[in-house]
Amino acid sequence: MAKILVIDDEQGIRDLLDTLLCRKGYDVVVAENGQKGLQLFRRERPDVIVIDLKMPGMDGLTVLRQVRSLNPSQPVIILTGAGTPETEQQVRALGVTEYVEKEFSLHRLGDSLKRLLAYTDLPA
Repeated sequence: MAKILVIDDEQGIRDLLDTLLCRKGYDVVVAENGQKGLQLFRRERPDVIVIDLKMPGMDGLTVLRQVRSLNPSQPVIILTGAGTPETEQQVRALGVTEYVEKEFSLHRLGDSLKRLLAYTDLPA
């Protein structure tokens, strides 16, 4: 079973993604901020990370940089409600795998996860 780490400061988003992804058969780990997310990343070794871009303290861009320094090929989905073309360009330059707006369709997130997991030959 693939393990997904969700890092988002919004409790409602964490709960929603945890419930939906668990129902799809994923093992889900959640963190409410970037610092805890990086600790869980090191300990849990998730197959995919979903990171909120805008968070207080350590933002998603900083988390992504840290993840890239630890594992340059780690599949990462950036989730944002306040993205700009410049921000998208920044995260893509850091090798983000997928970029999803928070006004997302849950199907789009599901499709992104399927693509990433198929690409990395991991069980869905």
